[in-house]
Amino acid sequence: MRKTRADQFLEFASARSGHLFRSACLLTSGDTHLAEDLTQETLGRMYALWGRMARIDNPAAYAQTVLVRTFLSHQRRRSATERPLGELPDRVPDGGTDPALRIALLDALAGLAPKDRAVVVLRYWEDRSIDETAHALHVSSAAVRTRSVRALAKLRQRLGGSISEFATR
Repeated sequence: MRKTRADQFLEFASARSGHLFRSACLLTSGDTHLAEDLTQETLGRMYALWGRMARIDNPAAYAQTVLVRTFLSHQRRRSATERPLGELPDRVPDGGTDPALRIALLDALAGLAPKDRAVVVLRYWEDRSIDETAHALHVSSAAVRTRSVRALAKLRQRLGGSISEFATR
């Protein structure tokens, strides 16, 4: 039985949405609401292109690229710097993670420029090569290497110079 376009997309979206959301959380420095919006926007754009996906070798990687570009586009808007004030969210962190470590890392990521943050997430969270990261961000490989070095130096500085302390947790 042949699957319809919508069925194929639903299968793809249900398989990739969790991963896209986790990447979006890292890009947004833990802002789950914005991460949900970015994930939804990414899936919407993917659905619009779904009929032409036969020409794309790796739809999952393409979706990650769309997510990063959507994030960077959002950061260029003036309203991206507005932060609503209110009560803390009701979400409780997972029992298996160290909340202090999570907060420290998300705060350190938040201190990076959006493109630096995108490079760090793509290179070290998504485990992409320099060339793949450069292609996703529409920059040269040298720019990715330079941004990686500078972003990691800023992270080391913000985390007290010793990332190994956090790696052992």
